[in-house]
Amino acid sequence: MLARALELAGISTTSISLVREHTEKVKPPRALYVPFPFGHALGRPDDPELQHRVLRAALDLLLEPAGPVLHDFPEDAEPGAQPPAPPQASGITPAEQVPDDAAMETTQMRRYHERWLEKSGGRTLLGLTGIPATRFRGVVRFLEGFADGQDVDMAERPPEVPLPNFVRYCADDLKALYFEGHLAMKPAAGGEEIARWFWSETAAGRLLRRVRDRLDTSDDPRWKAAAFGIAR
Repeated sequence: MLARALELAGISTTSISLVREHTEKVKPPRALYVPFPFGHALGRPDDPELQHRVLRAALDLLLEPAGPVLHDFPEDAEPGAQPPAPPQASGITPAEQVPDDAAMETTQMRRYHERWLEKSGGRTLLGLTGIPATRFRGVVRFLEGFADGQDVDMAERPPEVPLPNFVRYCADDLKALYFEGHLAMKPAAGGEEIARWFWSETAAGRLLRRVRDRLDTSDDPRWKAAAFGIAR
């Protein structure tokens, strides 16, 4: 693992763990276990005091001369006050009426995503594929063809990136466009609300379920891993 390679080069490392059992098995040189949900390694959003405490606790582990060292975040942390992890697609029932044109819907969502970029100073999670949002109709058509079982590809896929990985990148970029666009419409929306909206009410959510299904029918573990990452 990277941390061990850096340690061999004389560079001390530290890390934050969200799953204690995994960390106990992997045994990184130094790790701080935190009782927060996935996606919130530093704790509650918009709580800089708590986040700085987490960072200080993780950096303090650099004072340990050797490892493996696994410390728990201070006992006074309140995991119950953290936002719950958003529900997964498998736990959300699609609405009876869902739009059927994902490409048109994506074009409409771009307007809201542009608002998000204006409000966030350009900060976005979109960009794994390297394809700009202005060309996402092409991404949607690619995903639709893939979900239909066609032998499709995109010129933008780097030759060193396997097809299932690129499909996953396209799905993640599409989610980012929608999630951030929804936040532009409803800034106070939480993770659960956004997840339920995306997986139950949008054509894109329905499309990604179909993409997941095709990947999951393969016997190739790399395809199954991509399916798990797209919609579990």
